[in-house]
Amino acid sequence: MRYMGIDFGDARVGIALSDPLGMLAQRYTTLTNTGGKKLFEQISAIIEEKQVGHIVIGLPKNMDATEGFRAEATYAFAERLKTYTNVPISFWDERLTTVAAHGYLNELDVRGKKRKETVDAVSAELILEGFMQSRG
Repeated sequence: MRYMGIDFGDARVGIALSDPLGMLAQRYTTLTNTGGKKLFEQISAIIEEKQVGHIVIGLPKNMDATEGFRAEATYAFAERLKTYTNVPISFWDERLTTVAAHGYLNELDVRGKKRKETVDAVSAELILEGFMQSRG
């Protein structure tokens, strides 16, 4: 089964996909979050085209593991996404994934506009990797 990882943000939404066997995660794309239905239609098109069987959305928690306003926004995003697809949705604690993504991009010396366009997809990849590793 192919998985989709999502790093939801106010400006951009990072998307990662697993291979068809659900073993390897790789960043796929970054979508602009306009707040409208276009974003959900784009995600739905990817789900259909790539035959995604499960969605994993990064859940932003505070360092003390509590959930704040960002988590509430993520839950609202997931609820809206459910109106566009019947694919099951899970959440994955995404604490420090953006920090790790920036570290990864530093190692690759990715800078400027390319970095801004890539960091959310890398975060989605890390979210998806963590989820898949936890499942064995």
